[in-house]
Amino acid sequence: MIRRVFALLIRELSAFYYSPIAYVVLFFFLILNGLAFWFSIAPLSHGPSELTVVQIFFNKLSFWIAYLLVFPVITMRLFSEEFKLGTIETLMTAPVRDWEVVGSKFFAALLFYLTLWLPSLLYFLLFGWLINRDAAGTGAQLWAPYLLLLVMGMFNVSLGCLASSLTSNQIIAAMMATVLVLGIFFLTMIGYAISGSSPVLRDMTSYISQLDHMDTFSRGVIDSRPLVFYPTCTAFILLITYHVFQYRRWKI
Repeated sequence: MIRRVFALLIRELSAFYYSPIAYVVLFFFLILNGLAFWFSIAPLSHGPSELTVVQIFFNKLSFWIAYLLVFPVITMRLFSEEFKLGTIETLMTAPVRDWEVVGSKFFAALLFYLTLWLPSLLYFLLFGWLINRDAAGTGAQLWAPYLLLLVMGMFNVSLGCLASSLTSNQIIAAMMATVLVLGIFFLTMIGYAISGSSPVLRDMTSYISQLDHMDTFSRGVIDSRPLVFYPTCTAFILLITYHVFQYRRWKI
């Protein structure tokens, strides 16, 4: 079983890294993250700041644009391309199980997503080495946001997998993934708009608010609730994706 999953994972990763689209995504992602980091350190030239570079970086608009828009791009081809090209029939003749196919595609997209964030970690390490000043106040302030990026990324990648399993058109898959990812993100913004009239609803939305979670984790405070919530939702969405994939496969 492990050998089959590993072989499928290598297959999916090869599809990512041998595709020019992956490097286009990486190029523009690095530009947006580079701008976010530049805007994070620019205020330091005017004097000391109460916020750390890490806090400023992970709460910048440019960070959220890069974070939210990358998921539809890296997940749109996962299933839709297989159905469009007919390679799903060849894949299904191999001695592999449906859940192994779904799992390998999910983890390949997740690994590619994580590699996109590695350069930003180098930004903070080089910043501290060059000016002899930590970009974060404590070690937790540096590593906690990346832990949150992992679990939130799992959730949003699973949404992209579900969208891709529903159609054979990559563009439609990307549009559906965008609606799902942005829809859930902006749904939590309702709590900010009506926080004065409905504190209960504000508390409910803050529980799933990615903005609130990132603000908390970038201050070095590790809240266990997102670490349970996002993986649980990820497992549920992947279960739905598994059943959708089974249904579409047997229709062929």
